[in-house]
Amino acid sequence: MKLQIVMHESFESPAAIEIWAKNKGHEITYTRLYNGDIFPEECNFDFLVIMGGPQSPATTLQECPYFDAQKEIAFIKKAIDEKKKLLGVCLGAQFIGEALGGHFEHSPNREIGIFPLMLTEDGKQDPIFSTFPEKFIVGHWHGDMPGLTPESKVLATSEGCPRQIVRYAPHIYGFQCHFEFTREAIKAMIENNANELEKYKKMPYIQTIEQLQENNYGEMNKLLFNFLDKISS
Repeated sequence: MKLQIVMHESFESPAAIEIWAKNKGHEITYTRLYNGDIFPEECNFDFLVIMGGPQSPATTLQECPYFDAQKEIAFIKKAIDEKKKLLGVCLGAQFIGEALGGHFEHSPNREIGIFPLMLTEDGKQDPIFSTFPEKFIVGHWHGDMPGLTPESKVLATSEGCPRQIVRYAPHIYGFQCHFEFTREAIKAMIENNANELEKYKKMPYIQTIEQLQENNYGEMNKLLFNFLDKISS
């Protein structure tokens, strides 16, 4: 299988997604927008993974010269039309919603750290997430959440955010949360976003640098590998 991974920033890496793909022997290609890469003209891949970033789908070219939201939405629409498998993480989930006609919104709460998700009734019936525990811990670093469409199903929520995992179609999922975080990945996030930790430290769902560094990310990575195994089969 061939994965195409879109990265908006070097510090929002695919982390455990990349580990899984390499362990499975899958081919990986990248669009690193922060390096000036452009989207492929053809969808010569099986699985499109869109990573996160500090931007939002409303960010303009004036605000971020290498971030063209409309081109990204058009690329995602093309992949959807060609029946590719899609996974969006954080900003990537918001982009999938936008491509399908849903509009991102601000989350009721900003979340940074690891906090539990709870499966909804739709989640308990989902072909993949029905194999998950009803409650499990994942990573978070967000202030927005993906938009919904008439066909989408919210599969999991957190205390701070009502749209954590969204299934848009049987082969298209959006994760507002971060199953892919590793200690190395969280180190890069801290180094590049320390101002957020200071700015939002008094909010209820914000962990400290020390907590972020000490968290165990292994269990959420195992759940991610389970998801990736199933969606790619």
